[in-house]
Amino acid sequence: MLTIPGPATRFCDGVSRRTWLKIGGLGFGGLALPDILRGEAQSPRRERIKGVIMVLLPGGPSHLDMYDLKPDAPTEIRGEFRPIATSVPGIEICELLPHLAGMAEKLTFVRSLMGFINDHNTHWCTTGWESHEAMRASPLVPGFPPGGWPSLGSILSKQLGTRVAGVPSCVDLTSVEPDARFILRTAPGQPGYLGAAHAGFEVDAVDRKNIRLNGVDLTRLGDRRALLTAFDNFRRRMESVGESDGIDEFHRQAFDVLTSPRLAEALDLSQEDPAIRKRYGLDRAYPGEREGRTHLDQFLLARRVIEAGARCVTLAFSRWPFGRMLQGDFNWDWHKDNFAEGRGALPLFDVGLSALIEDLDRRELLDEIAVVVWGEFGRTPKINGNAGRDHWPQVAGALLAGGGMKSGQVIGSTTRWGEEPKARPVHFREIFATIYQRLGIDVASTLLQDLAGRPQTLVGAHRPMPELV
Repeated sequence: MLTIPGPATRFCDGVSRRTWLKIGGLGFGGLALPDILRGEAQSPRRERIKGVIMVLLPGGPSHLDMYDLKPDAPTEIRGEFRPIATSVPGIEICELLPHLAGMAEKLTFVRSLMGFINDHNTHWCTTGWESHEAMRASPLVPGFPPGGWPSLGSILSKQLGTRVAGVPSCVDLTSVEPDARFILRTAPGQPGYLGAAHAGFEVDAVDRKNIRLNGVDLTRLGDRRALLTAFDNFRRRMESVGESDGIDEFHRQAFDVLTSPRLAEALDLSQEDPAIRKRYGLDRAYPGEREGRTHLDQFLLARRVIEAGARCVTLAFSRWPFGRMLQGDFNWDWHKDNFAEGRGALPLFDVGLSALIEDLDRRELLDEIAVVVWGEFGRTPKINGNAGRDHWPQVAGALLAGGGMKSGQVIGSTTRWGEEPKARPVHFREIFATIYQRLGIDVASTLLQDLAGRPQTLVGAHRPMPELV
């Protein structure tokens, strides 16, 4: 069963049925018709937005070193970073985020995010649910439906379909390399019980000279036989594990991608204006980074893909290369050298994210595209003996922008040393509810069937946040 209430119907003269009903009640002492029409004209119209970009910070970013600094705390809590003023009086964030501080009027900082568990798994960041089957280095958490939970992008694929022919609804820019997937634990575009037809389209962005779409590199998109072989291999894998439902739809979408240049062109950064590349930091060398490389291009790719017509784009950002820190790679799991790691990662994050938001705004897309930034939990208030912060699922932070959401604000607060939410605890499914609402999906009435035929809600009892809508 599926129910999506549509917008209020309008008569041919442009007067809504709701207004007509109000007019019909004028004889009972209501307002005069001009007053009603004036009121409707002055009330804000919040149209359905077009899409969402989700920026994952896998490993668990430190809320105390980004958006919720505690400058009056003891040294072992406040750490080495200091807050700076932002463009919104009274709001301060980390000194290593000056570009974001300068556009705080476009941002919302959530300081009281809750609902996490102590496990490295971005599953709840992309699906909205903690429960999942057993994964490598991530134990089973009971409560998931048959088939597992679908990601936000897969929900949008199911509910809204493709926005532009030839561009999948859900596009995942994160690396498909084993170490990267080990850190994420789960594919950001996993379809769960919705089946393969609504799986995210994976773009392996490890090597920009050899970008791959579900195993087929872009240099071979013109080779239809190679593409068909790849799809047939995919079909056989799905059938072997009993997940053949939706394969035909998957094929149709895949051939739409093949016959349309839109996605391939969006992924070709050589077509981008050099001035825009410069704003994203792609015009200069980074001698302090390994091999002089960064993942800053992911932010620009996200803007190009969402502009091309995707509904949901996910990326995982860290210093290059993204992988296991125990093997010398990078993510946000800073159990040691928290502040050295922050001095490397935060300025890059600041450049890339601020460029994305500024670019969307300049293109008049920011009101139409929501941006969500978060990781799987926060970090301990107390700094450990290795100058690091450990896992802290009691509270975390998030950054939101665009999507017609109210901005220039801080939502929630934490206790004195940042141990737990104090004012306005925000469950992460409230943010999911808000994003769904802005995309035109009513979480209160929408039900989807899992593989056992049982109805499933999108976010349980959580509802959109009035502070944002």
